This record gives sequence, C-alpha cells and structure tokens, in this order.
Amino acid sequence: MSTRREFIKQVSVVASLGAATSMGLGLNASRVQAAIKGRWHMPDEGDKHQQAFIAFGAQEAIHEDFTPYVQDALGRIARTIANYEPVTVFCRESERDLAEEKCGTSNITLVVTELDDIWMRDIGANFVIDGEGGLGAVDFNFNGWGNKQQHADDAQLAALAARTTGASYIRSQLVGEGGGIEVDGHGTGIMTESSWINTNRNPGWSKADVEEELKNRLGLRKIIWLPGIKGKDITDAHVDFYARFVKPGVLIANLDNDPESYDHKVTLAHLDILKNATDADGHPLQVHTVSPPLNPRTSMFSKSNPDFAAGYINYFVINGAVIAPEFGDKAADTKAFDLLSELYPDREVVQLNIDAISAGGGGIHCVTSHQPLA
Repeated sequence: MSTRREFIKQVSVVASLGAATSMGLGLNASRVQAAIKGRWHMPDEGDKHQQAFIAFGAQEAIHEDFTPYVQDALGRIARTIANYEPVTVFCRESERDLAEEKCGTSNITLVVTELDDIWMRDIGANFVIDGEGGLGAVDFNFNGWGNKQQHADDAQLAALAARTTGASYIRSQLVGEGGGIEVDGHGTGIMTESSWINTNRNPGWSKADVEEELKNRLGLRKIIWLPGIKGKDITDAHVDFYARFVKPGVLIANLDNDPESYDHKVTLAHLDILKNATDADGHPLQVHTVSPPLNPRTSMFSKSNPDFAAGYINYFVINGAVIAPEFGDKAADTKAFDLLSELYPDREVVQLNIDAISAGGGGIHCVTSHQPLA
C-alpha cells in the first residue's frame, strides 16, 4: 500500500484547484458577519451535546487496501457514540446501504452528500452558541490542510452541516480546521502556530491578524500559542494531538517519551509553555500528561507506516462517555484508561481499536465532531 504522503503528491493539482475556489469564497465573506462579532462563543467539548457527526467517506484512492477496515472502524465509533447521544452520519449515495450496515440504525441519521474523505473534525462546521438558544456554524474554508489532498467536496460540508442543523452560517476569512482548535468554553483557546500561521493556509496573515479573527469567531479572550511543527504530518501539527482541556484550568498534554520521535522535543517545549501559562482569567493551568504507546501491536496498519498515529490524547468527549483509542500495549492502554477515568469521573471511558484510522494519520477526535446544546 502506498502511504498517505504518496497519495498527497498525486492529487496536488486537483487540490490546488479546489483550494482556489474555497479561498475565493472565504475572502468574499459577507460583511454582515462583522456585525455579529462578539455574539458567539465556542463551548467546551464536555458540555452537553445535541448530537455527534461522522463522515463515512473513506475512499480507495487514499486508503487503498485499508478502506474496508477504515469503514469498520468508523462503524464501531458511530455505534459506540450512539449508545450515549444521536449521531448524524454523512455518506455518499453509493455507500448509503454500507454506511447503514456498518454504523447501524439505532440513534443514527444518515445524510447523503459527496465526500472526499473521513476527517469530520476538520471539514465540518465549528459550532458556536450565543447563550440565548442561538446556534452558529463557523466555516474556516477547508483547503485540504494547505493543498495536500483533494478537498472540493469536503470543503462544502461545513455549510451543509449548518443547513442540516438550522444553524446560522458564519464564514470566516481564515483557512483552518477544527482539529486545530481547542477551547475551555470560558474564553481560553490553545492553537499551534504551525497549522494556523502558515502560508499554505493563510498567506499574508500576521499572527496578530490570525489571533484576532479566531478570537472574534470563537468568542475567545486569550489564545495560548504552541509552536507545533510544520511538514511532519498532513495537518502541520493540530493541537488535538498535543493538548486538550479537561475543564477550565485543567489540561491533558501529550508527552512523547520516544527520543527518536520528531515529537519528543516538540512535546517537551509545549509542556514548558503550558506549565507556565495562565488562562483568560489569569489562573495557572494544572497539566496532566499522557504518552503514546512505545509497544503498539504490530499489524498491517502500523508496520512500516510513518503516518501511523498512535496517540491517546485524540479522544472524543460525549454525553456520559469518553471515546478513546487502545493500541494493544497493555501497560500504556491501562495507564491512559486510568488517567482519563480520573480526569472524567462522571463519564464512562470506552477504548476502541482504531488502527485502520490511525494508519491514515488520525484518531477518534479527527473523525468526529459535535453540535453543542444551544
């Protein structure tokens, strides 16, 4: 099987054409939106959800021989979430029956649309609320993580999510992805510079300009910037593989203990920043760490695969549960389970085998998104 990086090279021309369309629409965002800046804010992921979303969009051109296994993993995730909250599954017309077979019908709604891939967190709407029952859907003009992958269909999904939920559609002029956003719901955000302040997404934007737009769209008062690292993975180091808010003032951060990993020094630098940071109200942060497995199971998905993303921090918080990965490293899996159980005492921690998804460089948080209860 060719790696995801090899496929990226194959579709660069197609991606660039799609990006041009997406950027053109983004830069012509309605001036009306300026009038509602400050009305909206993004709540914490752990707040009550109306529903969750999954994009059942794996395609052989990207995942090749792994495609059926990716579909199985998406189905496992959808069925597990549906035990706790409703799930809307976006799928192609040609795969509607397959999506129903894999994801089930209990607490599941299927919405037919065209899709390029599976990364719901990045391609979907970034929902915000106004505290008075209003729901907004922010579109950050997905461009294939900087023209690295075909994305013309996926770039339309945020608008579709807005229509599906009846949310007010809010188009930013920034280009970015939901996996690059982490908030505490009380005015503090964490982002990586490598994914937001990057010419492959936002050429000509200064850090101050990017920060102002993110604050306005997401209702933030402070952003803690982590450096991240460019070019090592397709996302340019999304924050949801590095730091997550458990609740205001409490964080869980990735600590890569493998000295051979490119993330080793990066996570140490991030920890130093986070341990010395304060939130929007000036309070210091309590930082817990979780480390990737050093001995994940050897499988067709992980063997000789530089894109395999074995990280426990890419979990999804839903109503009554935390959906997290396991990687066949008993000691590391148990340690992650115990920490998440301690940090989320009011939720059941459910660990799933998602190796086929990890083979594409992502995790459970990457393939899901949610609509908060307005």
